[in-house]
Amino acid sequence: MATVLDPMNPMGGAGAVVANAPLPGARMAPSDAVGPTQQPTVGTDAPPPSMSNAVPSYIPRRSPEDAVDYVTVSDPVIHADGMNKYTSYRVDCRPDPQENPSSTTTTDIFLQNNPGQYSSVLRRYSDFLWLYERLHKERAGAIVPPLPEKQAVARFSPEFVEDRRRALEKFLRRVVLHPELWDSTCLVAFLRADDVSFQHAKNTSKAEDNAKQNVSNLGGDGSGMMMGTGGGSSGMMMGGAGAFNIAPKNAAGIKKWFSEAKTTFSGDLVSSPDDDLFDEIERYVEALNVQMKRVSNQAAGLTRKSREVANGLFEFGLAFHQLGQSEGEELGTKLQLMGGTADTLSGMAATRADAELRRLEEPFKDYLKTVHAVKLALGRRHDKRVSYTALLHEIQTREVSLHRARMTPGSEGRAYSTEMSLQRYQAAANVAQEEYAECSQRVLREVDRFKREKAEEMKVVVLDFITLQIEVERAMEKVWGELVPKLEEGGDVQGDVQEQQYQHQQMQPTMANIPPSSSQQPSPAMMMNPSSSRPTYSNVPAAAAPASDQSMSSSIQYRPDLPGMGL
Repeated sequence: MATVLDPMNPMGGAGAVVANAPLPGARMAPSDAVGPTQQPTVGTDAPPPSMSNAVPSYIPRRSPEDAVDYVTVSDPVIHADGMNKYTSYRVDCRPDPQENPSSTTTTDIFLQNNPGQYSSVLRRYSDFLWLYERLHKERAGAIVPPLPEKQAVARFSPEFVEDRRRALEKFLRRVVLHPELWDSTCLVAFLRADDVSFQHAKNTSKAEDNAKQNVSNLGGDGSGMMMGTGGGSSGMMMGGAGAFNIAPKNAAGIKKWFSEAKTTFSGDLVSSPDDDLFDEIERYVEALNVQMKRVSNQAAGLTRKSREVANGLFEFGLAFHQLGQSEGEELGTKLQLMGGTADTLSGMAATRADAELRRLEEPFKDYLKTVHAVKLALGRRHDKRVSYTALLHEIQTREVSLHRARMTPGSEGRAYSTEMSLQRYQAAANVAQEEYAECSQRVLREVDRFKREKAEEMKVVVLDFITLQIEVERAMEKVWGELVPKLEEGGDVQGDVQEQQYQHQQMQPTMANIPPSSSQQPSPAMMMNPSSSRPTYSNVPAAAAPASDQSMSSSIQYRPDLPGMGL
């Protein structure tokens, strides 16, 4: 059984009725609003809202990965097969046939080398995770874009599935744009291979990793490479001619031992002319990581405070509306006008909080993950350095053993097997040296690119945040400024209250597609007498109907004129 989720509206159709939705005309707290981008359809017979009080519109910032819009992750489907439940995604790679890939203005290397190649495959999250891990192994030292993290609970909720879909799409587009990753074998298999070929590629890569791990396990510090007591090749534990074909009996234990043994080489690792440069890079990345965590936390706090301001203005406006209803007359109308203004500002503050989340908090969180990816790239170089150092240690151990075997009479077989093992270690050391040098150069290129892109992205984020604050503050100042003369000079304040009520209804996006019922249509008497219509609230009880005209007069009762009093 599979459940298909609409990526554009995971909660239901466009006209679906949301449970516990407020009635038309009822106020809704800023935290209950869906978002500022979903605007309801304005009817033809509705009065046009005042543009001065409208919430400013915010255009999302275009990211660099948006240029690779021909790579998409869509159509999430939840599969339930017994105890095995997972979500699959459709991955499409469809370059625009109208775009010339050989154009000099095109900076997309992947498109230039894969013109007109279309593909559509189904992948699940574990496949994306395989791609992420393979990119680290095939292109060690590259800054691999961050992958969305795993989640144990609520991972099949529509909101989480949609958020993961967007994150996976961003990850895949960044990989395609990456100058070090775009031509990797695992990426081509991920985008092009069918189910059978892709599973074969995964099995092959797993077998290669196991083979490399077995070779790496042989490159310890020499303590596990001692000869057996038999003296011949059959009595050797790991040093004979067939050393590279011996499978460890306890792979998990050997892997754990080898990961712990790597730390013993930290005192005398192989040196290179760029060691000082890499030490400086590591210190820079560590300091940057600490500072970015601090900035990210402060950005999250700023967004949280903006939401608190929006909720505070909402409650402030509600209190003024209740006070105005209790007062009545001109004072009550002006108090309600004040409440309506605070309500409009509440919506603007909620919109600002949403914009700050997208334009400040999320970019800094994503940037913090990129800093972590830089640390992983430096860690890959360290692993290559440790592996190369371990092989050099083994070569030294083999050379000593070979010299002793040649000096011992009757140990020709032992000397021959040790020599063969030495040759294999020398070949492996040459490969490790090349991989270490290649990884080091790649890390230098990646760090240089990271610094350039960081400066540009930080500039865009900061300027975007400043522009947002200027727009919101100007809009709020204009709303407050238009309220002052209405309160001082009087005028048609009832019409202003009605206009504020209409503007607030237009800002509520949840009931956009639900037409009002006939019982909710304004009566002709109400349309002729606007003063009879006041803002309504779902959580404010309606005022009791007056029993008579006398109840509306003053509570002080005057006695009639008494004779002889001269009054």
